[in-house]
Amino acid sequence: MLSLMIHVRVLAFGVLKDAIGAKALPVELPEGATVADLLARLGGQYPGAMLQGIAVSVNAEYATASQVLSASDEVGLLPPVSGGSEPTGDVVDEHEAEILHIALTRDVIDADGLVAAAKRGEDGAVVAFDGIVRNHSRGRRTLHLDYEAYEEMAVKQMDALGREARSRFGVRHVAIVHRLGRLAIGETSVLIVVASAHRAQAFDACRWIIDTLKKTVPIWKKETFADGAVWADGEPFPAGLGLEAADAP
Repeated sequence: MLSLMIHVRVLAFGVLKDAIGAKALPVELPEGATVADLLARLGGQYPGAMLQGIAVSVNAEYATASQVLSASDEVGLLPPVSGGSEPTGDVVDEHEAEILHIALTRDVIDADGLVAAAKRGEDGAVVAFDGIVRNHSRGRRTLHLDYEAYEEMAVKQMDALGREARSRFGVRHVAIVHRLGRLAIGETSVLIVVASAHRAQAFDACRWIIDTLKKTVPIWKKETFADGAVWADGEPFPAGLGLEAADAP
């Protein structure tokens, strides 16, 4: 008796896109196949793809190796993240926009404007982290950077970070804006703005957001130097997000 087959759509990002040679590819699997089964199939087809230490998403949500796949699922292969379009989906309301501003953009980030827009009379502090493209890395002269993202998933993760920061630290307003595409030296790659009644909470929230974003939001950076280009190494995924070594092919 022939096994029923399903088709899933695999999206590869960053260094994995280069190793596989395509950003998207269809894969046929037997019904009941898991994420681990898919990785084993891909590991055999693309032995040069480094699938250890990656995370996997299914329909823009982090997934485990044991998750069973369904027909037409969209599976993302996510190497450790390195850290214009507005976020997909509807704007909630005017009040929501005042307390939470999340965006991916291919335009220059207006850092001064976003800091000014965050201020309200009840705030005692506004803390901003402005990540800037520097002219060197790894002892080499940098010409420019290119950022790419799994955009649908990145916006969801950024939104969740902003909401958790407000709840965890008791701050009033959070803005998280990240550039995509090509950036020149001196341009802002990511801006985080936190407004709060008290400075301690604003500092703590801002630091927590950027540190967590760099580990969990699917955005990757390619560095172009005077003598070549390379995808930046990301930090390991937090426990529970990255697949264990035993799960990878």
